[in-house]
Amino acid sequence: MRALGTGIGWRPEIADAVERMPGIDWVEAVAENVCPGHLPDPLRRLRERGVTVVPHGVSLGLGGADRPDPARLTALAERAEALGSPLVTEHIAFVRAGGQLTATAALEAGHLLPVPRTRDALDVLCENVRIAQAELPVPLAVENIAALFTWPDEELTEGQFLYELADRTGVRLLIDVANLHTNHVNLGQDPSRSLDELPVEAIAYVHVAGGFERDGVWHDSHAHPVPRPVLDILTDLASRTTPPGVLLERDENFPEPAELERELTAMRKAVVKGTATRRGAAKGTAVQATPVKSAAPAPGSPAPARQRLALAQAALLSALVAATPAPEGFDRVRLGVQARALAAKRADVVAKVAPELPVILGQSYRPAFLAYAGGHPMTGGYRRDALGFAEHLLHTGGPADAATRRRLHAWWRERSGPTPRFHRPAARLARATRRVLRHPHAAHDDSRVR
Repeated sequence: MRALGTGIGWRPEIADAVERMPGIDWVEAVAENVCPGHLPDPLRRLRERGVTVVPHGVSLGLGGADRPDPARLTALAERAEALGSPLVTEHIAFVRAGGQLTATAALEAGHLLPVPRTRDALDVLCENVRIAQAELPVPLAVENIAALFTWPDEELTEGQFLYELADRTGVRLLIDVANLHTNHVNLGQDPSRSLDELPVEAIAYVHVAGGFERDGVWHDSHAHPVPRPVLDILTDLASRTTPPGVLLERDENFPEPAELERELTAMRKAVVKGTATRRGAAKGTAVQATPVKSAAPAPGSPAPARQRLALAQAALLSALVAATPAPEGFDRVRLGVQARALAAKRADVVAKVAPELPVILGQSYRPAFLAYAGGHPMTGGYRRDALGFAEHLLHTGGPADAATRRRLHAWWRERSGPTPRFHRPAARLARATRRVLRHPHAAHDDSRVR
C-alpha cells in the first residue's frame, strides 16, 4: 500500500489553516461535499502542490440490505478521478432501510448505523463491496464505525468480521482507532483483541478523532480533543504494523491552528512509540489470533440474506426515527440514546444546509425542529428535510410571530413554489411499518409498496 504519511480532514472552515500547516502530506475530503467540476480554491491549490486528496464517502450505505446505488457509485468514482486520488473510502454501515425489500416506506437515518456482525450481514456486505470495487477506478477502503448499541445474536467479533470481509473481497481497511475506543466504552469490546484479529497488511490508513463521555456513553463527536486512550490504541496498532497513513478528523468546534498542530504532533509521537516497541520486541510483531473462517457463499445466497437483513434493519431504523416499538433483544435505553443522537444530528445538519432557518426562527429553531423530527422521519436528503420542516411549521400555524411567519414563508416560497406541498402524516408511515413487522410475509406483496 502506498505510504500517505500524516494527514488531516479537509473542511472549508479550516481550509486556509490546512493550506499553511507544515508537515501535512495528505488530506481527506468528504466526497459528498466536493463538486468535481468546481473544486474549492484551497483544495485545488493543495492538489497543484502535490498534496494527495482522498474522497471519503458517507452516504453509500455498503452495509445496507440494498445493492449500492449506481448513481452514488458513479459520483464517488467521478470525485476520485477529479482529485487524482490513489483510493476512495467509505463506511461499514447502513444509512437507510425500508423500500421494496420490505414493502415499507424508505427511511433515512441521516447518520452511520452499525450492521449486525452475522453471516447474513457479512454475505450482503461482501457482495456490496464487490459491486463497488467493480465500478470504482481506484481501490476501495472501508472503515469500522462507532456504535452506541449492539445487535442481538451476533456471531462474530469485530475483528473476525473485518478479517473475513478483507479476506473474501480483498478490500482495504480504514481503521478508526477512535471508534475502537468508543466501542470499548459503550460495548465493552477490547481494542487490543480487535487489533489481534485484524489483517494488518490490509490497512490503508488510520483515523484519529476526539469525543466526549456523558452518562457512561462515549460520543464520537469529532468536535473535541483527541483523548489519551485513543492515542494509546494508535500506539498499540503501530506496535504491530506501520500504518501507511494516519489522519486527524475534526468536524466541529474547530480550535486554533496551533492546537490542531499539537494534536498532529501527538499522533506522530504515538506512532513512533509503537514502532519503537515493535522494533525492540524480541520476536517482532505480535502474533495474530486466527479468526473463524467461513466458506465462500454459494452463488445466489445473498438474496435470502438480503431479505432477512432488510427486515431487521427496517424494524430497527423505524424504532429509531418513527417511534415504532424496539425490536426484540435490543437495549431500549441505548436505542433511546441513539434516537436522540440521530434527531440532534438532523437538527445540526439542517442548520448547516439551510442556515437561514436558525436565523429566521432564532432560539426556537432547535426545539421546533426536534419536535418536528419526532413525528416526521427523514425520507430524503437534508435539503428536502429543511423544506419539509418549513412546510410543517407553516401548515401548523407556527411560528406565532407574524413577521417571522412571513419571513419563513418567503424563504420556503423562494425554494419550493407558491403553495406548500404537505407531507403525508407520519402516522401513515408508522402504521405501514407496524403492519410489515406483524406480518413479515407481506414484504413479498409488491402491491403494498408505497
